[in-house]
Amino acid sequence: MSLAPGTAPRRRLDGLAEADIAQATGLYQVLREDGSCDEGELGPELTPLKLLEIYRGMLVIRVMDERLLALQRQGRIGFYGEARGQEASVIGSAAATRPDDWILPALREAGAGIFRGMPLSAYIAQIFGTGDDPCKGRQMPCHPGWRGANYVPMSSCIATQLPHAVGVAWGMKIEGKGRVCLGYIGDGGTSEEDFHVAMNFAGVYQLPLVIVCQNNQWAISTPQQRQTAAETIALKGLGYGLPSFRCDGNDVLAVYSTVAAAVARARAGGGASFVETLTYRMGAHSSSDDPTRYRDEGITEAWKQKDPLLRMRRYLEHKRLLDPARDAELAVEIEAEVRAAVAAQEAAPPPPVESIIEDVFAEPPAHLREQLATYLSERE
Repeated sequence: MSLAPGTAPRRRLDGLAEADIAQATGLYQVLREDGSCDEGELGPELTPLKLLEIYRGMLVIRVMDERLLALQRQGRIGFYGEARGQEASVIGSAAATRPDDWILPALREAGAGIFRGMPLSAYIAQIFGTGDDPCKGRQMPCHPGWRGANYVPMSSCIATQLPHAVGVAWGMKIEGKGRVCLGYIGDGGTSEEDFHVAMNFAGVYQLPLVIVCQNNQWAISTPQQRQTAAETIALKGLGYGLPSFRCDGNDVLAVYSTVAAAVARARAGGGASFVETLTYRMGAHSSSDDPTRYRDEGITEAWKQKDPLLRMRRYLEHKRLLDPARDAELAVEIEAEVRAAVAAQEAAPPPPVESIIEDVFAEPPAHLREQLATYLSERE
């Protein structure tokens, strides 16, 4: 697979090389489901330490999601959206970026922010909306952001993050420091106007942007076959002049290799790319959803056999980098971190009332200060 910057003139869609179409319709895979792989597909940067770091990032998502979804069911938090089954797509793509790159997420990429340095405590503070929440309790749960990781808070408005990602990438191109923006979207978001606007702009202006579509095959209750008549979602990118690639989204090494090549191309000035990671949403769309009402859960059971964590674990065991005892220890360590953060945030105070008039104006205007004073007086 080659993503090297090219200087060939633009071609009409019907003049695309067979390789372009094959990359957008095939399914690139490195790890087989039994954990074996072709070592020649891996870059030298995937050292044993890097491989274990990637696996731990995936395990953090799984443990965190299981614990926090249980808290929602207990009524201790109001809402949660898990990424169970999509850990390889999230961490494989995030691992291909540098700390000074930016990430604009969709719904299920909080693990990317944590992998890039967002403290687990900050994420859980955001879910509880406590005084430790950088967003001061103003966002819905599962909408974190962390300036230190260049991880921008998501929006519940579908696909609006991609025009923002285009703007970030445009600024990076003007800046000329070789930084890259990673923008995520789901399969449902590809039906939104903002997706098409972003793809077109990114293609025309050759921006340092990689758009990753996590195709988990369900946009809440809408299946992919009702979302698009295209053979694959990756094919959509070719019409906008973007090199487009489709990989096994449950194979973390395939995701990493694909996105790393696209990021390298963008960093070298080759322009934007579009990547579809084919995965599956093993759980509900969110804690407010019941997938048994609209999908065949027998298919879900079949996809559980393709569990990305299990596949990577088998590979690491084959490489003698991990054994069942150490794997169990890792899970216990992460569970302890999650429980400690939850306990701290359940005991934390809410954001101060005064913060309600902050951050919109450099100096809160008189009428807002008056309203706040009136409220505080009546509360007394």
